[in-house]
Amino acid sequence: MDKYRILIKGIVRSHEKFLVVEKWYDDRIFDPYQWEFINGVMGFGETPEKAVRRIVEEKTGVSVLVDRPLYTWGFTAGETCTVGIAFECSAQTETVVLAEDLNNYKWVSREELDNVITNKAEREDIEKVGLTSSFDLDDFGKVDLFIESMD
Repeated sequence: MDKYRILIKGIVRSHEKFLVVEKWYDDRIFDPYQWEFINGVMGFGETPEKAVRRIVEEKTGVSVLVDRPLYTWGFTAGETCTVGIAFECSAQTETVVLAEDLNNYKWVSREELDNVITNKAEREDIEKVGLTSSFDLDDFGKVDLFIESMD
């Protein structure tokens, strides 16, 4: 039987700062608290745009407008094939109320992202979409969907 899961990531921006959240991963690893962008699982029957708005609001209390898809990714673990879609979003509110599974949050500048996010996969995401101090998301124009092989 085929089993698929769709992950959604919201890269939320407000006034040239990005919302990152601190999540607990595993007490068996060296650094169990890690900073990342907001993410979650798309529900059955949801559109990706509706899912990212729901996930960001459920996890942080922040209402967003979905600006555009940035990239996709995928992997297989066991018998589950996971596909992910990352969206750039504009915050409509800045007051953050964290869900119980998150430990902390920060609004950080592009320059600060390099120091805050240490997770290898998240750092690759930052580089993939140009969220470094030398690039701007607007440099990519209107077609910004990156597709990776699932091999």
